[in-house]
Amino acid sequence: MNDIEYWLNEQGPLAQSLEGFRVREQQLAMASAIDKAITEKEVVIVEAGTGTGKTYAYLVPALLSAGKVIVSTGTKTLQDQLFHRDVPFLREVMKLPITVSLLKGRANYLCHYYLEHTLQEGRLRDRVQVEQLASIKQFAGITQTGDKSECQGVPENAPIWSQVTSTRDNCLGQDCPHQNQCYVLNARKKAAAADLVVVNHHLFFADIMLRDEGAAELLPNAGTVILDEAHHLPDVATLFFGQSQSTSQWLDMARQTVVEGSTLQLDREKLDHLLIPMEKSCRDLRLLFAQREGKLNYQSTQSIKGFQETGRAIEQQLKELIDYLVSFVGRDEGFDTLINQWQKAQQFLSLWLNPEADDSEAIRWLDCFSQSIQFHYTPLSIAAIFKEEIKKQHKAWIFTSATLSLKGDFSHFQRDMGLDEALTYCWDSPFNYPQHSLLYVPQSLPQPQESHFTEAVIEAAKPILLASRGRAFLLFTTHRAMQGGGQLIRDWLAEEHHDFTCFIQGEQTKMELLEQFRLSNKGILCATHSFWEGVDVKGEALSVVVIDKLPFSPPDDPITAARIDAINRSGGNAFMQYQLPKAVITLKQGAGRLIRDEEDRGVLMICDPRLIDKAYGRRIWMSLPAMKRTRNQEDAVGFLLNLGTGVRR
Repeated sequence: MNDIEYWLNEQGPLAQSLEGFRVREQQLAMASAIDKAITEKEVVIVEAGTGTGKTYAYLVPALLSAGKVIVSTGTKTLQDQLFHRDVPFLREVMKLPITVSLLKGRANYLCHYYLEHTLQEGRLRDRVQVEQLASIKQFAGITQTGDKSECQGVPENAPIWSQVTSTRDNCLGQDCPHQNQCYVLNARKKAAAADLVVVNHHLFFADIMLRDEGAAELLPNAGTVILDEAHHLPDVATLFFGQSQSTSQWLDMARQTVVEGSTLQLDREKLDHLLIPMEKSCRDLRLLFAQREGKLNYQSTQSIKGFQETGRAIEQQLKELIDYLVSFVGRDEGFDTLINQWQKAQQFLSLWLNPEADDSEAIRWLDCFSQSIQFHYTPLSIAAIFKEEIKKQHKAWIFTSATLSLKGDFSHFQRDMGLDEALTYCWDSPFNYPQHSLLYVPQSLPQPQESHFTEAVIEAAKPILLASRGRAFLLFTTHRAMQGGGQLIRDWLAEEHHDFTCFIQGEQTKMELLEQFRLSNKGILCATHSFWEGVDVKGEALSVVVIDKLPFSPPDDPITAARIDAINRSGGNAFMQYQLPKAVITLKQGAGRLIRDEEDRGVLMICDPRLIDKAYGRRIWMSLPAMKRTRNQEDAVGFLLNLGTGVRR
């Protein structure tokens, strides 16, 4: 018996210490594959279905290995679970003298310099911020970590935090007078010395990008990198290997320049002469788009009257501002950092406005918000960049998730991430899907693009919701459909006096909605994107998951559209190589909300007729768990009614 089998067998220490522990062949096989990957410095991609126990399958060999390990996750929930629950449990049971560190991004840590600056400046929006700043000042006097999640009474998303934390751009680095007390540096020092470090994907890619700032001390020292929830990686990597700037960011910098300038006794009249026209141009740029919100590609912006002229005006105004400010370099560390931010802004805008001078394959696009414009410069593909990163660092790389493949085919993920030479493994869930679940695709539903589609979905769902006595997730692909569907459900419940409760995402926090849904035991939760994954409702509170339509990315999304065009131009089939795999992975995530435990039972209802009508539909449902399938409402209703005869969901 090898070490892996010793720890994960039915008589092993974990089985003796963990109530409900079950030996699973898939878990043993996965743990053995990862143990080999760590020993031989392999690059492996692993899909492990729900219930495999993949967390222990990678943690046990990781903890047994001799070298430093980084575990990166896609969500804060899993990051906290690993650090506060799973790793401490295994460390105690396995009697391992290892050190563990939880490392977050710099925006999570209080900054002494900016706290002091904000206290002195005294420019706050309202009384709430004044009270919150007082709480943060008190917190600063007692905290050992500076982690804002530990500050009682000030929500983590409170706007005041942006004034008392640093960013990559405004951090003073070695010039900071508080460097010896810096919470970010202290957290990084602990992480650098730890045997195992738990991070998230955003911080992981920031580490790759920021080698010159000391944040990249982690990767070179680690012999093993494990990236859980790896289906998030292509999108997160794209974000970090790209660039973005916004007009609201520039307006904030302008206000900060006035404040810092007054401290340094700069000529206020001269500053106003330079800043006021630039601020006006930023606001004028947003007005050009009228009431429009959302994403636009570069080509679309060229048809907006006055866009190029206003953009060029801002570019010139930034140049003139920088020409004036650079004469004050060396007067103050904070002001030097601000000048550097202005230089980066001007360089970025010039890059964005002049594609003819740029030979890279990058996607230029805009996000229109209610009061600002955000410019994005996104790589068409990150595969070559990431492939080079892996080549530079000889270590074990493990990519894992419950949803990475199309029925065992990982080619889309390998292509997106530059992992064409990686070994791949796929283990199905050990749960008894054929006996415990049913996939129901209703008959006679309209096509998703038809105007009455959402109404038809709700009508088809009503008999199912009655049979299940609520206890359902209704997952929509758009906020508009969610709001419309939620209102239709509420109208129906009121008219027919059903005692179910309809919850709609956005009316409360995610955690509050989930808690109330569980407690109600007759809840119907209407939700969209953030509830398709990372949500765990076991037991009788959830018996039905309804998905309105296949989650294809909008073809007018600038990044999606550019990548579709590039694949098709190269002779590929963008739908089969890019759009379909992305939709299948998202669908698998949504479907995965239904069966979370060996005793769970329920119905997955997918209301999109393309699942049956289109040739690609078979590829989609063959990628889902091996549920029984039906198109008859009576079968689905009967399945749910049988759950009420004493069989526990």
